[in-house]
Amino acid sequence: MVHSVDARRLTVVAVAMVLAANFGGSTPVRSVEEWFSDRAQAVGIDFVHFNGMSGDYDFAEIFAPGVALLDFDNDGDLDVYFPQGRPLSAAQARKGLPESRPALRLTDRLYRNDLVVHADGERTLRFTDVSAGSGLDVPGYGMGAATGDFDNDGWIDLYLTRLGPDRLFRNNRDGTFADVSHRIGTHRARWGLSASFLDFDRDGWLDLYVGNYVDHRPGGDADCSTPTGVRNYCGPQRYLPVPDRLYRNRGDGTFDDVTAESQVASAYGRALGVVSDDLDGDGWVDIYVANDGDENQMWINQHDGTFRDEALLAGVALNHAGMAEAGMGVDAGDFDNDGDDDLFVTHLDNETNTLYVNDGSGFFEDRSARARLAAPSLPFTGFGARWLDFDNDGWLDLLAVNGAVSILQPLVQAGDPFPLHQPNQLFRNLGDGRFEDVGGRSGPAFALSEVSRGAAFGDVDNDGDVDVVVGNNDGPARLFLNEVGNRNHWLGLRLVGGEVPRDMLGARVGVFRSDGPPLWRRVGSDGSYASASDARVLVGLGRTAGVERVEVIWPGGRVEEWTDVSANRWITLTEGTGRTLR
Repeated sequence: MVHSVDARRLTVVAVAMVLAANFGGSTPVRSVEEWFSDRAQAVGIDFVHFNGMSGDYDFAEIFAPGVALLDFDNDGDLDVYFPQGRPLSAAQARKGLPESRPALRLTDRLYRNDLVVHADGERTLRFTDVSAGSGLDVPGYGMGAATGDFDNDGWIDLYLTRLGPDRLFRNNRDGTFADVSHRIGTHRARWGLSASFLDFDRDGWLDLYVGNYVDHRPGGDADCSTPTGVRNYCGPQRYLPVPDRLYRNRGDGTFDDVTAESQVASAYGRALGVVSDDLDGDGWVDIYVANDGDENQMWINQHDGTFRDEALLAGVALNHAGMAEAGMGVDAGDFDNDGDDDLFVTHLDNETNTLYVNDGSGFFEDRSARARLAAPSLPFTGFGARWLDFDNDGWLDLLAVNGAVSILQPLVQAGDPFPLHQPNQLFRNLGDGRFEDVGGRSGPAFALSEVSRGAAFGDVDNDGDVDVVVGNNDGPARLFLNEVGNRNHWLGLRLVGGEVPRDMLGARVGVFRSDGPPLWRRVGSDGSYASASDARVLVGLGRTAGVERVEVIWPGGRVEEWTDVSANRWITLTEGTGRTLR
């Protein structure tokens, strides 16, 4: 995030404002129909983020919040967690909340999904705030979250990244969580943002990778400004990066810090996005880290507890021009249906979002321009993003949420009190390696212009399409309900294993159809930016409902298939119950 403002940048910002005028603001755009509708307030999600902004332009205030979708009570539907901010200066803490927000609750928030499916198939979606007494009301400045069942008891747990010591919360199985951070050693005072649960040693226990950002202390910022003398946020190069951390699960409720011996501390940058996936197709999970202004890392698993950074050799450390970019959010998915996972990274305005296409062996090519993803992203600063098949046509689309990190001069001139807001973007996969920016045709939800950061994805109402929860910096959360995806056929899969059923993060599932190539999807809750998504897999089938078989590659290497699978429903596949292929 280079925050200098020159003539070129002002031109880009001017373009962004034109696009915002067309796509954003309070005037809805013309659209054929409403593809996504914002239902947060209507269903009981009233979370409003507080960033601690005091007029001092503290660097930390512009990076939160992430968001998590998780079924914490095991009732079959997705609940929502939001991290909250705090005053960043002692003076602000004494002053209290702004007069405009006298009743704002400065605690992390947990909302329980009380979905009711009626006999006729109609759904009543309602969320209840169950934060009080949940154990998640902890001091500190919240950033993001990662989800996974680290103790293999069948209940999902939460790792919370903070401005300061992170926190690991064990699910007590009764609607509450217990802070076990100090007992397991994940409480180091770092500025964590994105994290990932993964089983890197294939021992059946989830390990933890934490992406750390910079060495920053609130209140200690330099006085930065634009060339025209306007006060502005400083950039990341003002602060030293700090190493990421890798924790190995011992299997007894505790972790070992194996950062040094695993060699993931041998290279590091200012980490903002993290995703774990088998990127070279050898059956062992790897880790990709998107860094802010530094070379990215792609940690390839060496099968012996160590990793090797092969990002530069593989073509994913830099963009096509050999330049390091301001990586924010990241996701991995097979957008071209060729059986391997590709990478998508969001970036700063005046750069472009980047599409790295996998050749099947872990080597990648930057095809951002050829895919028509480069130019539309140029005016925007992207954060949370994910591959999703929003229309269930069998091709993974892209959704990126945006919000600047350096003040936008046209908004300053308009008197905007927080001049960073931008519209979000939706890109539809055309099935030929190219994408179409369809945000302007998607309805009022994409007409909003806000400072969006985290985005979590999952089927919130269990109706067969992917919905999106967005965390906005110093603004209200959004729940974008998908209104069109389930008009095509689909198959929803939860993949579980172990003595007590738990989500098998790192598994790969292939859906074989009567027409078209098999559709391969990864099981993971990580990716995006500082957020956790639904670990279940929703596969769009298009107009054909026929499913010949489903093949699963489990994290430990076992491969099984199921042939008695029908479409348009959610089902659970348990390791050891299918026909073993190898």
